[in-house]
Amino acid sequence: MLTHGLSRLVRSTVGQAARCIRTSGVVQGGGAGPHNALLTHLEEQENRADMEWEFTEENKERCKGIIAQYPDGHQQAAAIPLLDLAQRQHGGWLPLAAMNHVAHVLDMAPMRIYEVATFYTMFNRNPVGKYHVQICTTTPCMLRDSDMVVKACKENLGIGMGETTPDKMFTMCEVECLGACVNAPMMQINDAYYEDLSEKDVHEILNDLREGRTPRPGSRIDRFASEPITGLTSLTSPPTGPGYGVRDDL
Repeated sequence: MLTHGLSRLVRSTVGQAARCIRTSGVVQGGGAGPHNALLTHLEEQENRADMEWEFTEENKERCKGIIAQYPDGHQQAAAIPLLDLAQRQHGGWLPLAAMNHVAHVLDMAPMRIYEVATFYTMFNRNPVGKYHVQICTTTPCMLRDSDMVVKACKENLGIGMGETTPDKMFTMCEVECLGACVNAPMMQINDAYYEDLSEKDVHEILNDLREGRTPRPGSRIDRFASEPITGLTSLTSPPTGPGYGVRDDL
């Protein structure tokens, strides 16, 4: 009796999980965002399979230059840079038609391109705003109060994770480590990193973007690269010259 009941519970749980996957999307990269999408393609006006899409003339030349960097017969290695180029051309996200065109350019099966585009969270399969705000909440940033960054962004933009402002200006999502742990907390907006953030910094950056200004990327406390926050702890004196420490008889 117990075995039968347990079996029924397992079947029910698995069924619920499958329904959730089919209807809610697959989380990649640690949080809701435009890189998350349903497992099956859904026809929408802005993302139809029969849409005409191709690179601009300028980007066609860029494609040739990128592909030429790889040996003959290995042009498929250009899949990631060409998908990135397509995403930039299409306003920050990849419709199915753009993926199909990249597959055609590289003479690849479309499924191989879909595999790349669905694996890497740098590719957004849903529309994003003009400014894509990605907030790192992994452990180092969390310890440096990334929750403050999330709270300030939500207050300033009036949206939640994975959402876009009504004016299509900002999309906000939570991501895994962006590799700037020493300069935590931080966030990435489009291609720019903003590091060593305070609550005031977050509001200032978002307000600048909203008003058409370009905030200065990098550390907000003016430290150089990822040097210690308290200043240098090594390499504080001029380097020694040639022969230093070598025996006189050598």
